Amino acid sequence: MQANQILANADVIYSNDTIANAVQKIAAEITLKLQDTAPVVICVMSGGLVFAGHLLTQLRFPLELDYAHASRYQNNTAGNVLHWKALPTLDLTNKTVLLVDDILDVGITLFEIAEKCKQLGAKAVYSAVLVEKALNTQKPIKADFVGLSVPDAYVFGYGMDAFGWWRNLPDIYALKS
Repeated sequence: MQANQILANADVIYSNDTIANAVQKIAAEITLKLQDTAPVVICVMSGGLVFAGHLLTQLRFPLELDYAHASRYQNNTAGNVLHWKALPTLDLTNKTVLLVDDILDVGITLFEIAEKCKQLGAKAVYSAVLVEKALNTQKPIKADFVGLSVPDAYVFGYGMDAFGWWRNLPDIYALKS
């Protein structure tokens, strides 16, 4: 599907103003919970990049920044086997970790990254997601901080892609079925 066809086959479900308010709310919740922990914030690439960038500017406490890159989608709309591209490089031993990702969909990717952080010695692992997809199935992980809920549709924009396109959109869209 061509990039312009994707946008023509989608509807805006959250405006940039609504997203900004959600990011501000999450930042306040994270601050209350983690401000005294000097956490390692790990951005989950590539989808979490836009959300993490906006979130980090609102966290007014000491933190370290790292990233992890694992994906199940490889520019498709359905997940497959988890592929690790990069593990966190900071020492996580006895540290509090905050994973920052774009979406909690079925939860496999975020769960696996959290488990890897625990294996690398993290004493506590929290997760913040911009959006959580409303599904009628049990997920292997529950996000600690959630900005918005999205329907069971393929969503993109604000860091999330559709077939590799449109991560740069300021709003969140859903593909029409």
